[in-house]
Formats: sequence, structure tokens, C-alpha cells
Amino acid sequence: MKLATLKNGRKDGRLVVVSTDLRQAVDATHIAPSLLDAIERWDSTAPDLLALYGSLNAGTAPGTFDFDPSQAGAPLPNAPQWCDGSAFLNHGRLMERAFNIAPIPDSDQIPLMYQGGSDDLLGANDDVPLPDEAHGIDFEGEFGVIVREVPMGCPAPLARNRILLLVQINDVSLRAFGPREMRTGFGFFQAKPSSSFAPVAVTPDEIGGAWSHARVHLDLNVQYNGQWFGNPNGREMNFGFDELIAHAARTRKLSPGTIIGSGTVSNAGGARGSACIAERRAIELIESGASSTPFMHFGDRVRMEARLEDRPVFGVIDQRVVQSTPPQA
Repeated sequence: MKLATLKNGRKDGRLVVVSTDLRQAVDATHIAPSLLDAIERWDSTAPDLLALYGSLNAGTAPGTFDFDPSQAGAPLPNAPQWCDGSAFLNHGRLMERAFNIAPIPDSDQIPLMYQGGSDDLLGANDDVPLPDEAHGIDFEGEFGVIVREVPMGCPAPLARNRILLLVQINDVSLRAFGPREMRTGFGFFQAKPSSSFAPVAVTPDEIGGAWSHARVHLDLNVQYNGQWFGNPNGREMNFGFDELIAHAARTRKLSPGTIIGSGTVSNAGGARGSACIAERRAIELIESGASSTPFMHFGDRVRMEARLEDRPVFGVIDQRVVQSTPPQA
């Protein structure tokens, strides 16, 4: 099943069901006004949404219309919680090697995770407004999951059953703030502005065998200003989403609609490129002694897409970074 949120001037948007080829959609607000509401009542809403999805793909659903991803917001524009992991150890090890950073103790046993802002998540084609190029603007291609309620202390085997939907993410980062914020021990804050999401959230069965061991075994194809940047595959997660959920829920319950991110998709060996500029800069520093790829400038564009046997899955993230408008007195 594929679900999306169309912008309607309200914070949670309007729920629609999207066809498997992402070409058609149908209103689903008679089942649930928003995706968050559908998730909160999943046992009662999912059968009706699935039936509507079936009729949409069969061409028998009334009121269908062309799906326009530019009109979509993030699947959950205002999620209850956004927790981002760093589940690809290759990425962290490259950073440590390039910048002579001491390894974080037990990072291969205990996932790294920060809690980001979830009240202003961006759509796939939304501009990303930011105040200053000097802040080191970067993109980060990730996969993520949306969960139903997860009880405190939920172990990984049970956590896997709490996953409802898969998503694709651009976790926007401001690298100039990162070093200081990490040194404080309080973690990221200004370094992590609003993240953006591909237009469609999908149930795990939509990717078949590419959903395995709580990992998304798909290439994430990243283009930067029209040029290939990388196509790393999600299969190399050192911690599956079940383990990330269990980590997040160790001392708290997770509300329905909580989003858990994988962290930057990263593969060993370098042949598949990178899903963020910081990683490419680290590789350049290791290989040649200096980083040559600059961080983003206003007007730069990033495109991200994962496909299954050349079929669309989540749709495309395709967005620019732009200078934000200063607040008026």
C-alpha cells in the first residue's frame, strides 16, 4: 500500500492513497483525515485503506486524479517524534579516519541516535530555506520507518512488528554547527534543520524481498546539480530498524507516528559513491590530503530516488536550497 499527504493548509494535510506506479491517487479522508490519524487507528483504518488501494490499482475507484508530487508534503508533516540513527558504521569510520576523531566507545554495539525536530518536515519538492551558506549546508540520503505505538523496553524481535511504513529522507545538515554541538555532550540542535521526505510512504510488502532483516535493500540514487553523486544500498546497515526502534524505546514508549531514520546510507569500498557531501569530503581528505567538494550554495539542487526493478517506490526528492527570508520587525 502507498500513502501520501497532500497540502491543504492544515498542519497534518490530507490523506490520499497512491497507485503502485505513483501516477494516480484517490482521496482517503472518508477513512482517515490524515496519515497520523490513520496510524493512530491502524487496526481499523488499514483494511479500508488497503481495499481502496486495490480498487485504485484495478481502475475501479471513483474520484481518482493524477498524483502530483509537487502538491505533496512530507507523509507526516508534523510527526510526534523524529529520531535519527547512524546505523551505517562505514560512514562513521570514514569520519573518524579523515578527521582523526577518537572512536565512540561501543558504537558497534549500541546505536548512535539523536532526536530531531519533527514539527516542520518538508515535502519532496519544497525549497529548503536556510540562513547562511557559511553554515556548511549538506544533504543526507536515508531510509526510515514509521511505527505504531511501541511500548517502553520493547525488544528488537517485537519491535520489527511495530513497523507500519517505510519512507525515504533527506536529512538536511549544517556541518559548521556539528563539531561544537557534539563536544557539548547535548548533541545536535542547530546543526539539524527541517528534514525532507519523498512524497510516498509504503508498507514493507511493497518492496517484497528488498525488505529483509529490517533493512531496505534498495539503491538510493543521489544526483547533485544534475551529476551522479552516489547509489549506496541500504542493505549494509549494521543495525536494523528493529534494533534502532528497540534502542529508542529502551526508556520511553514511542507514540504512533514516530519516525526512525537510518542515518546516511553508506557502503564500504567507495565504488557506490556517497549520499552526503561530508562523506565525500572525508574520502577526498583520506585519499589526497585535502577536501575539494564544497558544501551547498543557494540554488544548488539535490535529487534522490530509490527504485525497485526500475519501478518507483517512494517517488523522488528533488529540491533546492535557498536563502531564508529574515523575519520582519
